[in-house]
Amino acid sequence: MIEFRPLPPLLYEPLVEAALREDLGRSGDITTDAVVPSGATATAHLVARREGRVAGLQIACRAFTLLDPRVAVEFRAADGEDVAAGTVLAVVSGPARAILSAERVALNLLGRLCGVATQTRRVVALVTGTGTRVADTRKTTPGLRALEKYAVRVGGGSNHRFGLDDAALIKDNHVAVAGGVGPAVLRARAAVGHLVKVEVEVTSLTQVQEALDAGAEVILLDNMSPEQMREAVALVAGSAVVEASGGITPDNAAEIAATGVDVLSLGWLTHSVPALDVALDVVVG
Repeated sequence: MIEFRPLPPLLYEPLVEAALREDLGRSGDITTDAVVPSGATATAHLVARREGRVAGLQIACRAFTLLDPRVAVEFRAADGEDVAAGTVLAVVSGPARAILSAERVALNLLGRLCGVATQTRRVVALVTGTGTRVADTRKTTPGLRALEKYAVRVGGGSNHRFGLDDAALIKDNHVAVAGGVGPAVLRARAAVGHLVKVEVEVTSLTQVQEALDAGAEVILLDNMSPEQMREAVALVAGSAVVEASGGITPDNAAEIAATGVDVLSLGWLTHSVPALDVALDVVVG
């Protein structure tokens, strides 16, 4: 399995709590409370219906124990593990009401994060051997950025900036307002600290040269053709990190990586990937 740092509970528990509050609403789970006796217990399996990479298993299972700390969780798999269809990922047992009421929140989180990790793994495999890194973007589900970027790491990818405050990324609209690539880069470099990198988005070779002349540390090639990217990489000649972005999917990732860019950033990893099919099956008998 790949190496990654697990998320501390402080970063995900508030998100799980918020999801439970959203689902329970004003009156709680009226169906389960009506149908399931208060003292009933149950055992259920969290199952992967499709093959994929596990991500967010502990995060998802926290929904059960937040609802009732008497619920016990036995993990049968771990984040970063590739599993076959039908694999039991975890066994939850204890108060039946808590297990059934937390089911949807747990499955929503687990399916989403496993889906992101699985598709990240897919893209990383497609560019293996090129030296190009696969990264995400800020095109994440509102409120779930920390979790989705964690899933990208579990899939073997890298994280782009987490927010507006950890790197200067000059986009086309910034350039338009600032009066050009060069002025925008110079203003950013003068304003931010010496530890903050300055990246600028460009759409032509002329703008690539302007970015280099102004001292940009990262140059983002936005929606360029593979031929334009190859020319841009040659022009930069290692003096800055070259990132490709815009419309990158598994269908064209290998072709773009072959141009020699250092990084592929894919909004697709977090805004368009399908969730992995996971289910909760109560064990009867």
